[in-house]
Amino acid sequence: MQQPLKIALMGTRGVPASYSGFETCVEQLGSRLAARGHDVTVYARKHHISYDKPTYRGMKLVKLPTIANKYLDTIVHTFLSSVHGLFLGYDIVLYFIAGNSPVAWIPRLAGQKTIINVDGLDWKREKWPEFAKRYIRFAERLSGVTANAVISDSRVVQRYYQDVYHIPTTYIAYGAELPRREPGETLWKLGLKPREYVLYVGRLVPENCAHHLVEAWQGLDTDMKCVIVGDAPYAGDYKAQLRSYHDPRVIMPGYVFGEGYWELASNAYAFVLTSGVGGTHPSLVENMAFGNCVVVHDTPENRETIGDAGLTYNGALGGEGLRPVLQRLLDDPALVETYRQKAAARAARKFSWEAVTDAYEALFYDVLNGERVALFETAVSTGKDG
Repeated sequence: MQQPLKIALMGTRGVPASYSGFETCVEQLGSRLAARGHDVTVYARKHHISYDKPTYRGMKLVKLPTIANKYLDTIVHTFLSSVHGLFLGYDIVLYFIAGNSPVAWIPRLAGQKTIINVDGLDWKREKWPEFAKRYIRFAERLSGVTANAVISDSRVVQRYYQDVYHIPTTYIAYGAELPRREPGETLWKLGLKPREYVLYVGRLVPENCAHHLVEAWQGLDTDMKCVIVGDAPYAGDYKAQLRSYHDPRVIMPGYVFGEGYWELASNAYAFVLTSGVGGTHPSLVENMAFGNCVVVHDTPENRETIGDAGLTYNGALGGEGLRPVLQRLLDDPALVETYRQKAAARAARKFSWEAVTDAYEALFYDVLNGERVALFETAVSTGKDG
């Protein structure tokens, strides 16, 4: 049996997860590593995490301040976290988000090994002005220098880093294992009935293209509801745009987490992912695991995730491209059921949190032994592609 490790997880808002996919990954991965006997510390942003106990699901919590600014929030907190942990004897410091790569060298001053999960190609997001896009691409290139190893959660992103920067990465998919929930209080509060609504879950920012779904809905003759779950701290104009349609069939409840989210995902007619950027989207993987019929914006990353277990629409056409796909599903419940079964089977085969934890754990030990990527990547890829 391998020696237990002392591990720090940095670069996210922290746990309990209450914002996005990386926070969910930290909670799911960190809690499983702790259950396996590793000493796991999660660094959290003081202004974001209200949980006031020193541990959570076996993980230690360190809450540090930052500058609550769109451009400085993440990197300032990650810098302070890196300095804080410098002499705490971590074996592995795992960073999330490519934009944190400029500080990933700090733990190495104390002999700690650093790994960074770079996520998708964040510079494609419309929310970033040109100077921010340049910084993110600089950070992508730097990830192969400042960190001992780089992780990608998408084969598309893995090829990008190899082709553009000649940076070898280890592919580790995102996980999803969530029990189905019966209809309950969340549906009741929102006035929803099981299988009578289509669901979107994600940050409400322009590059996630929730407007595709709202626009598509305007041309559908249906009493079914369209539920847009999510929010964003710096996107007031975009959220106002989504609400400007004044369609009573479109419901925007803001953030919904935990049991409420699971209930919504368990009882939807279909799930739509409109995002045009990013790697493997956690909400997509999770809804596949719930057995939802999924429809995605036709990016290479989204097509890679669903394989033949979902449908795509032409994102370049926006709502006009999505509407006929939705109409087809509304007209054919049997087709929806077929894709439900396909999605659940693919998620069970390819996206397992236990397999993801195995993969991270194997990479940790390989990096400690001086390897830059996993020795046998097929052992840590959580299933075959396709």
